Amino acid sequence: MVTNREPIERLYRDLAPDIRQMLDLAIASIVSAKKAGGKVVVVTGSGPNLHEGVTTLIAELIHKSIVDGVTTSSAVVAHEMAGALEEVKRVDGIKLGLPEAMLPRGNVFEATLMPPDLLEQLKTEMLIDTELLEKVLALDGSIIIKAAGNIAYPLGLRTENLAKEILFIAKSKGVPFEQAAGAGADTRTMLGAAHAKNVPILVTIPQLVGGGMVGLAIGDSISLTERATKVARMIQSADVIIESGVALTQEIHDGPFETYTGHGLWSHWEGYPTYSLKEKTLIRIDLDPSLKMAWEFEKQSSKVQAAIDEGLPKTKLMSIPFRMEMSGFARLEKSIPVVADLGVVWPVIALRLEQELG
Repeated sequence: MVTNREPIERLYRDLAPDIRQMLDLAIASIVSAKKAGGKVVVVTGSGPNLHEGVTTLIAELIHKSIVDGVTTSSAVVAHEMAGALEEVKRVDGIKLGLPEAMLPRGNVFEATLMPPDLLEQLKTEMLIDTELLEKVLALDGSIIIKAAGNIAYPLGLRTENLAKEILFIAKSKGVPFEQAAGAGADTRTMLGAAHAKNVPILVTIPQLVGGGMVGLAIGDSISLTERATKVARMIQSADVIIESGVALTQEIHDGPFETYTGHGLWSHWEGYPTYSLKEKTLIRIDLDPSLKMAWEFEKQSSKVQAAIDEGLPKTKLMSIPFRMEMSGFARLEKSIPVVADLGVVWPVIALRLEQELG
C-alpha cells in the first residue's frame, strides 16, 4: 500500500522521543488487535482529517480490512459527498451584484473550477448559471484548494440539494443518512469505502452541526436515541479505538450507554443495552499538550479520578486547561496519548501496519 517509505520514515525520526514512544505503543496495540482477529474503530473530527489526507487514508484502511468502523462529523460527510477537496476561485461577491447580507465575511464568493466534461455532467443534475461562472472567471481573485462542497458554486449548492434527496431515500429505507449517501460516494472516501465493505460509518451527536443542510439531514434521518445506540454498538465491537483530531468525544467515553467512564449506569439499571470501555485501548491523536499532562497526572497520582471522587473541579486541582473529553480518556487504563500532528502520525501508522500485517 505504501510506495514511498523514506519520507515517512523521516517524519517518524523527526518526532520527539517521547512522542515516538507513545506512537510505537499505539501501533503495537493496533497490530496486536488485528492479529488476534479484533476490530479497530476510528473516531474522526473535521477539518485537519480531511485537509491532511487522513480521511482518504482511513478509506484505504477500510478497504484493507484494518478499520472496522468510523464515526465522523457532518462536515466531513458533506465534503466527501462532493469528492473531498476542490479547486475554487475566490472573488468579491459585491462585484457580481450579490447582496452583502448573504455573503460571508469579506464578501467572498467562490466558484468551483472544473473541466468542461464535469460541468456538462453537473448540468444533467441541476440548473447551472453559466453566466455567473463566466463572470467569476473574468474577475480578479485568488485560486485555492479547499474542502469540497462547501460554499463554492455550483458544488456547494449541489451538495445542499443532494442532502434533501438523500434524506428522503434514507427515511424511506429506514437507514441513517450516511449509509444512503455512501451508496453514491466515491470509494476513495470513507463514505464510499464503508458502503463497499459493509462497514458502519456514523456521525456522532456532538458533530451533527456542520455541512449546512447535510448536518440537518443527517440529524433528521434517524432519532438521537437510535444514533446513540448505533454508535454505542460500534464502539462496543471495537478492541482499539483511535480518536483523530476530534474535539468533542463525550459520546465515546462519557456516553449514555457506556458504564465504565460514562453515564450508562441508569440505562443498565433500566434494562437498556449498555457497554463498557474497560480493557479497550483508546488512542487519541491530538495537538493539545494538556492531554498528555492530564494523562500523566492520572497515571502518576490518580488526580483525575480523585477529583471526580471528591466532587472537585478538575481544572483547579491540576492547574491545567481541562477539556471535557480528557476525563474519560485519562482514566482509562489502556489509553495512549499521541500529541503530534495527525498529518504526520497517520502515514507512519499506515506504513507500520503494512510492515506488520502485509
